[in-house]
Amino acid sequence: MKRTALFFDGKGGIEIRKEEIPDLKPGEVLVKNESSAISAGTEMLFYHGQVPAGIELDLTIGALSGKVEFPTKYGYAAIGVVESVGDGVSRGLIGRRIFAFEPHQSHSIFHASETISIPQGIDPDDAIFLASVETGISLVMDGSPLIGERVVVIGQGVIGLMTTGLLSHMPLSSLVTIEGIEIRRKFSKDMGSKLCFSTEDAPKDVLKASGMKDGADLVYEVSGNPKAMDTALSMVGFDGRIVLGSWYGSKKAELDLGSKFHRNRNRILSSQVSRLDPRFSGRWTKSRRLDFSWEMMRELRPSRLITHRFPIEEAEKAYELLDKHPEKACQVLLTYGEG
Repeated sequence: MKRTALFFDGKGGIEIRKEEIPDLKPGEVLVKNESSAISAGTEMLFYHGQVPAGIELDLTIGALSGKVEFPTKYGYAAIGVVESVGDGVSRGLIGRRIFAFEPHQSHSIFHASETISIPQGIDPDDAIFLASVETGISLVMDGSPLIGERVVVIGQGVIGLMTTGLLSHMPLSSLVTIEGIEIRRKFSKDMGSKLCFSTEDAPKDVLKASGMKDGADLVYEVSGNPKAMDTALSMVGFDGRIVLGSWYGSKKAELDLGSKFHRNRNRILSSQVSRLDPRFSGRWTKSRRLDFSWEMMRELRPSRLITHRFPIEEAEKAYELLDKHPEKACQVLLTYGEG
């Protein structure tokens, strides 16, 4: 039996291959995927070969363990149905729809203990955003916004939109977003931002228009653009903090740290979803955060961000769209037929 799988060649292209599906080992399950979500920010780094050679991807996710070597599979948001189970696994799992942190491929095999069942009442098109919602929750926790604070989110891709949606449920003084693409600005307002500005607007004008003359208390940088860090530095106020959630890959960020930053007592914190901040370890676990992600998914209804679906065989069109015409898309899905 063969599966259809997507490989990044690291040279600005992808390959669709047929490969043999390994036999199930004891404790494993075989999942027939229905759809998978493209993570436009991270996956475009793979698409363009902008991932540092030899980097460890994510030791906490089995499918992403090991060092990057092109051609390679990547992806971490798939929805599918358990098709068969190995020895020692309850047959009651067969037919269950699950979420999996797996690459773009028609069939996946992983240990039964790693299955994440979709709760009753949650649509699969919402469920496919689980990783993005969890990342947004991680960003909010790391920034720890306080009641009445003034918050700016730079970048309104899917992760930025999830972060904005979550922040909109908090009693902030103001929630302002910055995004260069019009369709994303519309989604941003729909997700709860009070004001959404274009990247063409000067940071000082944004601060003035949003009533933050002495700067923001908290700024999130989730645009994926290294130049946006200078925007964040220009917008954060004295004793304010910046949460950097973007991964720039091999792209370099040249920061202006010679003017305000030295005297402003600003803090810059890197945020990545794979691990919890140690300060939360007394009460929080990754399982608790994942459970809460399902709860917030009911509030956020992220399926409204889906703009395109492509069969896996036409995946090149999906990546060309995101590469050449990002202004036309938000969340793009790949779908899998009966084969």
